[in-house]
Amino acid sequence: MEAYCVKCKAKREITGAKEVAMKGKGGTKRRAMTGTCPKCGTKMFRIMGKA
Repeated sequence: MEAYCVKCKAKREITGAKEVAMKGKGGTKRRAMTGTCPKCGTKMFRIMGKA
């Protein structure tokens, strides 16, 4: 999974990616991927479609 790293200002492959569920508008669940940047180690986050 590819996500945008805010610190590097570039799209990179997520290291140690895992899927999490977030609260969405109106009580719906939103899916997201979270992990770390392989270059700088910053936490990365990518919001995906609805669950």
